[in-house]
Amino acid sequence: MLKKIFVILFLFVSCFAYSQQLTRFAVVDLSKVYVAFFRDSRPVREFEERSARVQNEVDRRTREILELRGRHSEAVLRGDQTEANRLEGQIYRMSEALGDYYQTQTAILEEQKRRLTQSGAFLDQVNDEIRYIAESEGYSAVLNLSDNKGIIWFSPTVDITERLIQNLRNKSGR
Repeated sequence: MLKKIFVILFLFVSCFAYSQQLTRFAVVDLSKVYVAFFRDSRPVREFEERSARVQNEVDRRTREILELRGRHSEAVLRGDQTEANRLEGQIYRMSEALGDYYQTQTAILEEQKRRLTQSGAFLDQVNDEIRYIAESEGYSAVLNLSDNKGIIWFSPTVDITERLIQNLRNKSGR
């Protein structure tokens, strides 16, 4: 009988010890948190305005290239090889310039976005709230979806982004 009690006690303690070793992860999209929580701030408005200006410029340049392609087709149909060659060169240069512009501006916008999401006051407040949610709900680690390219899949049940946004809004009185 004592042996049976010992085995049952051993199994109970083993199960309890095993359950204590489980690691629970949560994920949060800090970019989404920042945009949702600080949407009305001046730096975010400036970021959104710059992003819109870049998109407008890309659209404008794309329209110009499409217009030149139309003119190029017309020159080919007319048999004007000199004009077709000139337009082809111009289309090539403008396409290259557009690609360079897009790449440069995208890098600038990504850097601006990174700086916004890593500002001291923002991070302190968000980190405190993440810590609170993680500790109160038993998460061992919280991963940032914005930065981590290694997350292949996660269950929506571990995404604490909306809960974090709601907690931040509640604490700020929004």
